[in-house]
Amino acid sequence: MTTAKHRVLIVGGGTAGITVAARLLRKGHRDVAVIDPSDMHYYQALWTLVGGGQASAAQTVRPEASVMPKGATWIRAAAETIDPENNTVGCADGTSYEYDVLVVCPGIQLDWDRTEGLSETLGRNGVSSNYRFDLAPRTWQFIRDTRSGTAVFAMPSGPIKCAGAPQKIAYLACDYWRREGVLKNIDVHLVLPTPRTFGIPEIADSLDAIIADYGIHLHTESEVTAVDAAAHKVSVTSLGASGTDTTLPFDVMHIAPRQSAPDWIKASPLSTGDANGYVEIDKHTMQHVRYPNVFALGDAGSTPNSKTGAAIRKQAPVVVDNVDAFLAGRPLQAYYDGYASCPIVVSSREMLLAEFDYSMRMKPTFGLLDPAKPHRPYWFLKKYGLPFMYWNLMLKGLA
Repeated sequence: MTTAKHRVLIVGGGTAGITVAARLLRKGHRDVAVIDPSDMHYYQALWTLVGGGQASAAQTVRPEASVMPKGATWIRAAAETIDPENNTVGCADGTSYEYDVLVVCPGIQLDWDRTEGLSETLGRNGVSSNYRFDLAPRTWQFIRDTRSGTAVFAMPSGPIKCAGAPQKIAYLACDYWRREGVLKNIDVHLVLPTPRTFGIPEIADSLDAIIADYGIHLHTESEVTAVDAAAHKVSVTSLGASGTDTTLPFDVMHIAPRQSAPDWIKASPLSTGDANGYVEIDKHTMQHVRYPNVFALGDAGSTPNSKTGAAIRKQAPVVVDNVDAFLAGRPLQAYYDGYASCPIVVSSREMLLAEFDYSMRMKPTFGLLDPAKPHRPYWFLKKYGLPFMYWNLMLKGLA
């Protein structure tokens, strides 16, 4: 027996869920409910700057109640099952909710345990990750305390949210160590699973120059697969046909975890059915490929774009317009082109802003600045402009 029924039910009260709810209410929809158990809402895009000593953790968090749109019904529970045949969502507290239209955006799961030895040492032994609110300040502490030795910065294989984050912190750390006069005493390694630092050649060329300037040793088509905290060593596995596996020592390490859809999404009928298990949607309309009254966006969707807040900003209006059309019995006409943005901080003064679509064509918002080069104004955008837009415009359905 269901607890209640809603016209539009949204699973997840993060960036995607709050933005969609706000936009639906602005469009005149009256029965919009959001399922989310969290007390707090995080602006995760700033955690890189927290880890690099350029922002405080307190700047990145607000009560969930303060961002929940007025007029939305907040169901403070954790969703754990979806039955799309019967249009119901079941929650961990035993409640169940019916819907006419379902929007699925529970975010992404951080699979710490998929890297051997990582979970046990997080936040200790010089090992940290900006992918957790409580650990980002530890990253900065470890960077600040390092005056010599070996530093390893690692990105996992597979889709992750904010794919630039694992290398951004390397550049911020090197910039700090250079200003402190100790960079020459630190052997810095950047381990990436990709053939180059970025999928767009002009941007990869720029980053190659920055890496060379800092003296970073770049390991491409490679992945950290095990952490031996006691020995202060990591195992690096080659992903390329001709590469060789190796071991690196470390005194300080920043690592991004492997990621996938939440386990309960993987086990649901909405899943792609592969190891990542994302919600299987049309990459342009954001509508589920098998269940027409189900839509998804954000990190848990199967769209092949970069998983960023900027992508959500462009996906949300498409989802809202297409939900509106579906409920009215009209054809879906809103279209998402794969736009994503990856702000890559390269120092405490400059940032490169990579903006692109599914075709990996650059789509710069600011035409006057060369999008393949770092610029000072972008740094101010990252630190001040984007957080202001996030809290005051995007979450209110205005941007």
